[in-house]
Amino acid sequence: MNSESLRIADQLRRAFTGDAWHGPPLRDALAGITPEQARTRPLPSAHTIWELVLHIDLYVRIALEATQGIPMPKLYGTEKDWLKAADGDAAAWTRATENLFQTCERLAQAIEGFDDSRLKDTVPGRQYDFYYLFHGVVQHSLYHGGQIAMLKRAVSPA
Repeated sequence: MNSESLRIADQLRRAFTGDAWHGPPLRDALAGITPEQARTRPLPSAHTIWELVLHIDLYVRIALEATQGIPMPKLYGTEKDWLKAADGDAAAWTRATENLFQTCERLAQAIEGFDDSRLKDTVPGRQYDFYYLFHGVVQHSLYHGGQIAMLKRAVSPA
């Protein structure tokens, strides 16, 4: 039984869609945000909600690809680390958020398929193991989820 892998997958799901101990999951934080609000930049030096959604999805996706043997690219500090939000409509915003949650679920399923012994394997393209990667994805997503919650307050009508 891969019990640690199951616990990590559960933590990932809680962060995105479930009953998270810290408060609302990402799904709740993103609920009701319009495309206009998602594109708004209330703090000139901060990212938009849409950019944060794309950024979280990027890291969840490359973690998923790493489980398939694809080396993780070096993104930190490059222009590829932060994707630009589309000037799209409601359909583009819906696709962006749906992609995020679909990618998360695919990663959770991949983690569930890991035998606990495989958690110690080195991540392709990195010098750390999958245990560190998977927990890091949860932490990274929650960090940016907090930013989304604050930005939502700033862009939502009183």
